[in-house]
Amino acid sequence: MLKCRTLWRTLAPLARTSSTVCRQNARRAGLNNGRLPACVPAAHMSTAPAGGGRENQLYVLLVGATCVGGAIYAYRTVKGDSQRYQDRIDEISSRPLKTFTEEPATPTQSEPPAPSPAEPSPPAPDADPADPPSEEPAVEASPQEAAEPAAALIVEEEPPAAEPAEARPGVVAEADEPVIEASPEEAAEPPVVEPEPSPPSEPTPAELTEPVAESEPPAAESAAAEPAEPQLEAVTESGDASPASHKVSSHTPYLLIGGGTASFAAARSIRARDPGARVLIVTDELVPPYMRPPLSKELWFSDDPSVTETLRFKQWNGKERSIYFQPPSFYINAEELGSAENGGVAVLTGKKVVHMDVRGNKIKLDDDTEISYDKCLIATGGVPRNLQVIERAGEEVMKRTTLFRKVEDFKSLDKVSRNVKSITIIGGGFLGSELACALGRRSTESDLEVIQMYPEKGNMGKVLPEYLSNWTTEKVKKEGVKIISEALVKSVVSKDDKLEIQLKDGRLVKTDHIVAAVGLEPNVDLAKSAGLEVDSDFGGFRVNAELQARSNIWVAGDAACFYDIRLGRRRVEHHDHAVVSGRLAGENMTGANKPYWHQSMFWSDLGPDVGYEAIGIVDSSLPTVGVFAKATAKDTPKAATEESGTGIRSESETEHTASSPVASSAPSPTGVQHKDEYGKGVIFYLRDKVVVGIILWNVFNRMPIARKIIKDGEEHADLNEVAKLFNIHDD
Repeated sequence: MLKCRTLWRTLAPLARTSSTVCRQNARRAGLNNGRLPACVPAAHMSTAPAGGGRENQLYVLLVGATCVGGAIYAYRTVKGDSQRYQDRIDEISSRPLKTFTEEPATPTQSEPPAPSPAEPSPPAPDADPADPPSEEPAVEASPQEAAEPAAALIVEEEPPAAEPAEARPGVVAEADEPVIEASPEEAAEPPVVEPEPSPPSEPTPAELTEPVAESEPPAAESAAAEPAEPQLEAVTESGDASPASHKVSSHTPYLLIGGGTASFAAARSIRARDPGARVLIVTDELVPPYMRPPLSKELWFSDDPSVTETLRFKQWNGKERSIYFQPPSFYINAEELGSAENGGVAVLTGKKVVHMDVRGNKIKLDDDTEISYDKCLIATGGVPRNLQVIERAGEEVMKRTTLFRKVEDFKSLDKVSRNVKSITIIGGGFLGSELACALGRRSTESDLEVIQMYPEKGNMGKVLPEYLSNWTTEKVKKEGVKIISEALVKSVVSKDDKLEIQLKDGRLVKTDHIVAAVGLEPNVDLAKSAGLEVDSDFGGFRVNAELQARSNIWVAGDAACFYDIRLGRRRVEHHDHAVVSGRLAGENMTGANKPYWHQSMFWSDLGPDVGYEAIGIVDSSLPTVGVFAKATAKDTPKAATEESGTGIRSESETEHTASSPVASSAPSPTGVQHKDEYGKGVIFYLRDKVVVGIILWNVFNRMPIARKIIKDGEEHADLNEVAKLFNIHDD
């Protein structure tokens, strides 16, 4: 047709010229007939037909020849185009068969695709890695020709409805067919190259050992019901993975940056509301999402010598579990995410997002890979702080210093604690005190000296009132820990195979290893490239009530600085906040538009016998009122987990709400009791005579009541009566 139009453009001027000549002759003949006399000499008359018939004949012949020639050429052109189109369709249909013949080891799905409109096609195997679909050149053709192959592609991609897609050991997802011209839907989900193939019928022993399980249909009740599909190579423990040969889809509907608790909670929430959602988690760690609290708690009390490999632990209630939220089989391969019929959650491990283009809705990884997204969650968490005197001390001191945060840090510190004679923990907060108690108990079984130093007067001096901080310090000492309070580090040097810590008051401490537990710095590295606002007071990305930083960007977990309608703008660094904020962000990413009104809690255990839960603003600089009672055998973290059935207490308590709690009728003492009677109790933190924070000391599973008290925001004349709501005086 294009050639026909070119020919017509060439002949059209000639046709128009002939028509003009014809009209001019006719006009000239009329004028002459009007001027000549009625009797004209016969010698001057034309022998041709009147009115210039010779020119008209030439015009008719020319136009007729042009029409006949154009029709013949158009017919031959259309016929040739149809033949070329049919040849192209035959080539596309036969290409999978050719690939299958050349690579018999390539795995294929068991369900055959529907035949294309041109002719029946055999089951489509994986795409040839040497000829990726994304590099197939497009062929310029007519609109009809370009539209028909796109429709054929959609038919071939759809598996039969009667047979659901499965992911089995040794079987990988089907690759997209090469196309002439992709449809808009396909353009949003580019095809990917499959990983190293393996025979589908008989998996090798190496394949059977990989964490791959048969998938299940997704369900909205819980994340456990989501499809358990093969995990990407970086998550598996197999050494056969070759990251360079794997290609991740260049687009994902839901992108979650960070592989912590908040990201997993968001992924579970997204899948619950949108069962077919495709979710990609990008993390710089080498393992799938896991819970961090056991790294400083239960894992240290395990009797299993291989705990650093299995990462399984016994909770205080005696039940065993893994630190991972889900087994590797729960996730699907990142390169298969774009073609997964039922969607799924994929984890791209060992990759760091180094640049974020908010306007273009895409990110860049540290290997220059670019991934576009529809909606994005930033859950980058935080980075452990370090003391400047340690950073300036040199490479040797840094090598013998642990910043405790990740699984690798737990494994490293566990190994160090078995090979050195002395460990010094700098920091008296939650993490420092938990590690001190854990290592102190280990010191009773070995010749290990454990030292804890901090600038406060007692353990958790920034959180607990002074009397309770002193009581806690004595408890930590009984665990075998040497306490050095009011210690400000002046310098650290490496000398004679020891680390010498010089304090500002002149004291000198010699040790083999240092653990710096001095707080967390929110990870806001993406703020500059993304143009997102960082809070100058609390740090972290500033978000609105729906945890949004931009229209299609949400932030959750430690990195989010949100506005609390009761307590003002805050940033919280605890497990329960990561769970709840991640869950809410996931809901809002699917259109829920819910505000964040939750008062998150946190907890800390100093071994299996002493623990506390807290909510709101707990700052020792605020006025406090404590009401205590004598503890019983059931008032311990171990007993609490036996009652709730889980070692991660926030997972059970956040599902309940307080409704008209009944106060205990037992008489309650007034004021703070003697230090030997701090067995259990409630500490209220006040601001302008209103309760803004509550600590439940060895009182468990009462957090909904504390949450309701803070939410009400009322002024209480007698907090002893309020303490009765927690039934602390009941045996």
